[in-house]
Amino acid sequence: MTPQDLIQRYESGETHFQGIQLSGANLLEADLIGIDLHHADLHSSILILAYLSRAQLNKANLNGAKLSGANLNQASLAGANLHNADLHGASLQGANLRSADLTLATLLDANLIEADLRGSDLSGANLTGACLRGANLREERRIYTANLIGAILTGVDLRGADLKGADLSKVEMSRANLQEVNFRGADLQGANLAGADLSGAYLQEANLAEANLAAATLCNAKLDRAILSEADLTEINLHQSVLSNAKLNKAQLSRADLSYTRLNRADLSRANLRNANLSHADLIETYCARTNLTGVNFTEANLTRAELSTAILTWIEWTGATMPDGSERD
Repeated sequence: MTPQDLIQRYESGETHFQGIQLSGANLLEADLIGIDLHHADLHSSILILAYLSRAQLNKANLNGAKLSGANLNQASLAGANLHNADLHGASLQGANLRSADLTLATLLDANLIEADLRGSDLSGANLTGACLRGANLREERRIYTANLIGAILTGVDLRGADLKGADLSKVEMSRANLQEVNFRGADLQGANLAGADLSGAYLQEANLAEANLAAATLCNAKLDRAILSEADLTEINLHQSVLSNAKLNKAQLSRADLSYTRLNRADLSRANLRNANLSHADLIETYCARTNLTGVNFTEANLTRAELSTAILTWIEWTGATMPDGSERD
C-alpha cells in the first residue's frame, strides 16, 4: 500500500489498517484522525504536522519516525516503538504511552498533559521544556514504573505528575516545575534539580543522595525518611517542609532556608549548615555530630534532646530557642 492509497481509502470512510507496511512513508500534514494503525510498520515515516488524534497506534513501529508538530491528543500508543522518534512540539494530551519505548526520542517542547506514560521507557529521552502536567508514570502496583534514567527534563512542567517509585537516577531536571509531584520512594540519586520548584512535592523515602538541589524551592515539601546524604542543598528553600527521620549526613546546606521546618530525628552529621536559617524549626532528637552550624539562626527553634556535643557552634543566634536540655535561651 502506498501513502496515497491509505489516504484515499481513509477519506472514503475506511479506518482499519492494522498491520500495514508503510515504512518511510511521506504522510506530511496527513489528516488521519481516529485511524486504526495497530501493529502498523511506520518506521522512518514522515508524519510531521499530521492529525492523529484518537488514532490507534498500539504496538506500531514508529522507530525513527518524524512526528514533530503532530497532533496525537488522546491517541493510543501503548507498546509502540518510538525509539529515536522526533516528537518535537508534538501534542500528546491524554495520550496512552503505556509500555512505549521512547529511548533516544526527542520531545523538546512536546505537550504531554495528562498523558498515560505508565511503563514507558524514557531512559535517555530528551524532554526539555516538555509539559507533562498530571502525567501518570507508574503502574498502581509499581510493576511497570517508568524508566527515566539519565533523561533530559530541563525546564519540564510536571506539576501534579505521579512518579512514585520511578527510577530517575542522574536525571537532568534543573529549573523544572515539579510542584506537588508524587516522588514517594523514587530513586533520584545524582539527579540535577538545581533551581527546580518542588513546592508541595511528596518525597517520602525518596533517594536524593548526591543530588544537586542548589537554589531549589521545596516549600511545604514532604521529605520524611528521605535520603539526602552528600546532596548539594546550598541556598535551598525548605520553608515549612517536613524532614523527619531524613538522612542529611554530609549534605551541603549553607545559606539554606529551613525556617519552620520539621527535622525531628533527622541525621545531620557532618553536614554543612553555615549561615542557614533554622528559625522556628523543630529539631527534636536531631543528630548533629560534627555538623558545621556556624552562623546558624536558631531563633525560637526547638532543639530538645538534639545531639550538639561535637557540632561547630560559633556565631549562633539562640534567641528564644529551646536547648537540648529543655532550657530556653533569652
